[in-house]
Amino acid sequence: MQVKIFGVRGCLFGIANMILVKRLRERLYSTLLLQDISFFDSETVGGLTSRLGSDCQQVSRVIGNDLNLILRNVLQGSGALIYLLILSLPLGLCVLAICISLSTMMLIYGQYQKKSAKLIQEFTASANDVAQETLSLMRTVRVYGTEKQELGRYKQWLDKLAGISLRQSAAYGFWNFGFNTLYHSTQVIAVLIGGMSILSGHITAEQLTKFILYSEWLIYSTWWVGDNLSSLMQSIGASEKVFNLIDLSASDQFTVKGLKLQKLMGRIEFDDVSFHYPSRKEVPVLQHFNLKVPPGEVVAIVGLSGSGKSTVVNLLLRLYEPTNGEILIDGYPMKELNVRWLRERIGYVGQEPRLFRMDISSNIKYGCPRDISQQDVEWAAKQAFAHDFISSLPNGYQTLVDDDLLSGGQKQRIAIARAILRDPSILILDEATSALDAESEHNVKGVLRAVQSDLQARRTVIVIAHRLSTIQTADRIIVMDGGKIVEMGNHTELLRKDGLYARLIRRQADAVA
Repeated sequence: MQVKIFGVRGCLFGIANMILVKRLRERLYSTLLLQDISFFDSETVGGLTSRLGSDCQQVSRVIGNDLNLILRNVLQGSGALIYLLILSLPLGLCVLAICISLSTMMLIYGQYQKKSAKLIQEFTASANDVAQETLSLMRTVRVYGTEKQELGRYKQWLDKLAGISLRQSAAYGFWNFGFNTLYHSTQVIAVLIGGMSILSGHITAEQLTKFILYSEWLIYSTWWVGDNLSSLMQSIGASEKVFNLIDLSASDQFTVKGLKLQKLMGRIEFDDVSFHYPSRKEVPVLQHFNLKVPPGEVVAIVGLSGSGKSTVVNLLLRLYEPTNGEILIDGYPMKELNVRWLRERIGYVGQEPRLFRMDISSNIKYGCPRDISQQDVEWAAKQAFAHDFISSLPNGYQTLVDDDLLSGGQKQRIAIARAILRDPSILILDEATSALDAESEHNVKGVLRAVQSDLQARRTVIVIAHRLSTIQTADRIIVMDGGKIVEMGNHTELLRKDGLYARLIRRQADAVA
């Protein structure tokens, strides 16, 4: 009967454990997805995946094993203690004093386990970071022959983990030694005091035998509680970071509803905007930046690396908030607009083409706010000059995207098709031709020309490019340096000025020659 009860209890705790871990991972993942981009600038991918994986699983031990066994042994130990006190109050009090001493040792050991568990999880996350970085850059590691160097970086964290594990083993040895000492002390005290009580006639030999058996049961119950409690403290220490992450508040962008305009015209205005990244507050990126872009204009932003071009895009996508000044969209401050509604009307192609491990059709449809047919997908691919190479793949649009399957230029054209499919009011191309060959770049310039000539679907286009040949037909070219606008005009006007833009054009011409 007892075995059946324990079996049912174990089954129920197992179900509770499964539900807990599922909800914990769901809650943590949803919290992470709603954090500001600046949060991910300071956290590593390996560390966050470690929290979602091993740390959440560590918490499962609390319900699935530790609490289960602690509850069982507390009930058994309490029953044994009550029976001992009934048999002999003096002997029962002596055993209780030993159990209290054992519990004190147990709490000290549990606190140590909690601290060491936090260190183990931190070191494990750091080791995961190194492994993830090395494996994702394996081609670079192989070309430069740095396998031993990367092994050394990984081994450094493994050595720290080993050091913590050794100290844990030593602490467990002291805890075990203390338990055995107190356990044998209980037997000695029971025999000595019990023998004296038999001689004085207070108890019988049968009662003493029962007392010794129940005192062993109580001591072992206390030991199991201590062992499971130390494991519980270890789980709590490992899960503290998980609960700290879960307690993070969602970004204001997702908690504030904001305005939804009847139609987005695409008028953009940067009004005295200054900005520095939260992780580098001492380095200003934009300083008193002012720019007005009327609806339907194609504006190109050029400049040296680090001049703030991509930062303008990050602010326009509201990945970051300006340090000073404000950005207006159709005359409304951007922070007052509904961020989801705004992003649905912005098409964005980044300088590093990022595709998900799903079929090409799903990648093109990704994030599109309206119902999309296969014909729409193919239309967008044709506009991005991607249809021909997609059709030549073994499974066409149903081909699963793989890093080794597609070139950088092909990925970039798929990303351009994804942006075009949204039919955005504002189209942002951030170095969108960086991975394209000459022919594909010529095709993308055709896309820009089509955008300019299509009067019915005129959209505001922001183009950032190092290849200045792609933006010569832009309505206006903004030249940036040191976070400020230093020149402005069309291609011909800027060449006449013979300033920074003209020097960049000559440098690229010399490089090609």
